[in-house]
Amino acid sequence: MFNMSVVLESHHVHISQNKKQVLSDVSFSLNEGELVYLIGKTGSGKSSLLKAIYGEIKPTSGSLIVAGTDMMKLKKSKLYLLKRKIGIIFQDHNLLMDRNVYDNLYFVLKSTGWKNRAKMEARISEVLQKVGLSNKLADMPFELSGGEQQRLGIARALLNDPLLIIADEPTGNLDPETSSNVFELLTNLAKEKGTAIIVATHDFKMIEDHPSKILVCKEGCIHDA
Repeated sequence: MFNMSVVLESHHVHISQNKKQVLSDVSFSLNEGELVYLIGKTGSGKSSLLKAIYGEIKPTSGSLIVAGTDMMKLKKSKLYLLKRKIGIIFQDHNLLMDRNVYDNLYFVLKSTGWKNRAKMEARISEVLQKVGLSNKLADMPFELSGGEQQRLGIARALLNDPLLIIADEPTGNLDPETSSNVFELLTNLAKEKGTAIIVATHDFKMIEDHPSKILVCKEGCIHDA
């Protein structure tokens, strides 16, 4: 068993985009091994919160600590250091369509500071086995099904053995069976590896099948469900 520790702490965080306040007074924490769902209507601020967590936008005030990194002080030039500690899963997969499966993952390792080719190849093999894509190493993303593309997205998020995984609508474009497989993979990561996971989703069937803590984004605030 792992010792529980706080991976994400938000205290009275305010977030604005295009000079318009999107979220105010956001306070919550996320522990090691904990999976939290973030729900709310489109435009309620879910994506803005996730962007603040992975450093695409900076909160206007408050305190936000992610995997030991003070997001209020983090410089863009040092963002790659945070990306070694977190993994991001996007709804649209966000893959490099001109590179095969291996090269998509190799690119991430290279850009986050890996240098040893043998270790990089071993890590790529390990994560592809975990998501069931070991036989797809040379395939191009457009040759994969939607579910396989999302599993490649998950493999990419796992490369640096992250303390935190941020998933933005990870099953938004998937059929129910594939969605269930993706959620099972995520919940197992939380239970077995102690990875903290925050999932923004509209997939209430999956929330029902894999119950966990829920945060609601509504009227510019975050509430416990």
